[in-house]
Amino acid sequence: MPDLLAPLDTLYLVTLAGMTNWSVGFVTTIAIFGIVVLAMNVQWGYTGILNFGVVAFFMVGAYTSALLTLPPATGFSDYILGLELPILVGWAGGAVAGGVLALLVGLPTLRLRLDFLAIATIGVAAILRTVASSADNLVNRGRGMNGLPRLFNDLVDGSDYKWVLMGTTLITLALVYLLVRAVTASPWGRVLRAIRDNEATAQAAGKPTVRYRMQAFVLGGAIMGLAGAVYAHRVGSISPEAFSDLFGTFLPWTMLIVGGAGNNRGAVLGALVVGFFWFGTPLIQEDLPGSLGNQVFVWRQFAIGLLVVVFILWLPKGLLAEEPRVSRFLPRTVAGPPLLQRLRDRFRGRPAEDRSGT
Repeated sequence: MPDLLAPLDTLYLVTLAGMTNWSVGFVTTIAIFGIVVLAMNVQWGYTGILNFGVVAFFMVGAYTSALLTLPPATGFSDYILGLELPILVGWAGGAVAGGVLALLVGLPTLRLRLDFLAIATIGVAAILRTVASSADNLVNRGRGMNGLPRLFNDLVDGSDYKWVLMGTTLITLALVYLLVRAVTASPWGRVLRAIRDNEATAQAAGKPTVRYRMQAFVLGGAIMGLAGAVYAHRVGSISPEAFSDLFGTFLPWTMLIVGGAGNNRGAVLGALVVGFFWFGTPLIQEDLPGSLGNQVFVWRQFAIGLLVVVFILWLPKGLLAEEPRVSRFLPRTVAGPPLLQRLRDRFRGRPAEDRSGT
């Protein structure tokens, strides 16, 4: 009997180990995306700034951290710097680089209409990818930058490092969440919401709206740069092709739309829900029929696009609606109708302004 059960025990251990590795890797990746979505929530959810070049800030943070922490280039490598600084310094450098890029992009565009800023950010992302893949003596062109050091790698064995990596990314996500929650709940955050809802009224109240929008844009860019730096050391190797618009911009936007703009908990929830669908789809590829299994990645992109349309039409406030609050001196109001009630109201054709029951 033990001999008959031995293969089953081995299969169980292999399956359990595989699921554990996938789950830890999934949580680590989602934590990084959660940081990106929180940054987008500062820009779009609270300030109304359209940023369709999220991947540009993400990529700048990743490359900056790589250049600061890698050793000098040798052999076939061809990149600048290579200062071998500590990884935490690289992360800080990635955040600064993202903030500086946001400042450079925002200075000529934030005074214009929001669609000009959106177009500018798309162009910046395309330009940075082209420069990274073609410029000599910069970031090793299309060959990419490999062998990035890992945080606390010397303290644990290779097989256990995944737990350290997951822990550090979750701690980083928690710190960013607390920071974003603090600043958006402050008087500064209330001014951002006033600008988002009616910029003319905020200007009439004496608020320098362009300055506030610039501050929100730079803060969001810095957080995106930090996320890119964490991502670079998580994967250990980066190249221009890895920073596509689909992966670095469209997917985080989907997460924010699904989770709920203007709600920090919703931003993290959206990253978890959409990320589980996006990264979990390949797990069922072998169980699908031949033709469908071969096209699973194409259908995944189609489903994500359809998900965005469905939420924009039926649940524009996302899974967790923004909590309305008139003043900090008044009691906190209920955070909008529950999800099921909002769905019922939509199917019954009840106007949005009547959903509060007034």
